[in-house]
Amino acid sequence: MVYRNERGQALPLLLIAMAVAMVGVLVVVRLAGAADDAARARTAADAAALAGAADGRGAASTMAQANGGELIDYVASPPFVEVVVRVGDAVARARAEQVSTWVPSGGP
Repeated sequence: MVYRNERGQALPLLLIAMAVAMVGVLVVVRLAGAADDAARARTAADAAALAGAADGRGAASTMAQANGGELIDYVASPPFVEVVVRVGDAVARARAEQVSTWVPSGGP
């Protein structure tokens, strides 16, 4: 038995379900963006630390920028170099060791 006053009651429920689903999608997109920024910040920090250990602060800054980041801090306390890089809202820290390699000049 169908009552006349029950017609169209599915529409408000459907609209509420769609609104909840849209909010869920927006949350997932924001979290995915934050995770992507964090991964890119770690990559940029690792590359900047290695470049900084090899060639100094300028190389670290260039490498951070090449990876979409900004060098926030650079500390060289031999034999280590530590950098802090920001990509978007994410900040990452990395450390690399300066290593010297001795190569004999006389040959075999």
